[in-house]
Amino acid sequence: MAFTVIRGDDRAVTTTDWLCSRHSFSFGDHYDPSNTHFGALLAINDEQVAPGEGFDLHAHQESEIVTWVVAGTLVHRDSAGHTGVLYPGLVQRMSAGGGVEHSERNDPWPDRPGSGAEPVRYIQMWLMPDRHGLEPSYAQADIGDRLAGGGLVAVASGDPDVDAAISIANAGATLYAARLRPGDSVEVPAAHFTHVFVVDGAVDAGVDDALTTLDGGDAIRAVEAGPVNLTSGAGAEVLVWTMATGLGGR
Repeated sequence: MAFTVIRGDDRAVTTTDWLCSRHSFSFGDHYDPSNTHFGALLAINDEQVAPGEGFDLHAHQESEIVTWVVAGTLVHRDSAGHTGVLYPGLVQRMSAGGGVEHSERNDPWPDRPGSGAEPVRYIQMWLMPDRHGLEPSYAQADIGDRLAGGGLVAVASGDPDVDAAISIANAGATLYAARLRPGDSVEVPAAHFTHVFVVDGAVDAGVDDALTTLDGGDAIRAVEAGPVNLTSGAGAEVLVWTMATGLGGR
């Protein structure tokens, strides 16, 4: 077993007049050959976008992109004809497959009063699929009611034995989310690769015999660990990936 704590303040940051993006992995101009991936995870970007701004049409291929909105609203449009609005409690998956273009903007949405009027914060995660050349596809699901219970919710998975809200094209990977209330504890299933990211709040993370406090923006990367226990004293929101294999099936 080995694990590493990544502090939120150690992430690379990209800023413009409308964007603040914090990168958990090597990304864009912030190239770090020692931090290009973990397991099958390629990117976890913590984005904040000003009202009326965003990423215009741009291309992706051969990646599973999962988006989780923390506050505000995010409007998605893509070249395959999919459109949607995301807000807290919803999860979105875009499978880029052989190639797709999409935009993500903090714009008004007709059926969502107040949308586009405040900054949007969202976590975007890129995962390597375990098969290539797929047709681009899109899915989103509302899991707000399931999160209200304070437990660990399977958000996205390629494992047919996991009852997740949406599917992804990686049979060994599962994304869990939890909105922990004060005093709540959850146990993350054991996996070859485990990545815990604290969106907000703080948790005490028990990895085998070690106990570590994680604040918002912090992460743990564990390899061949047993179950990871997460306990929150004052409440927290966490996103957890478990992965059976990494890049190249290792």
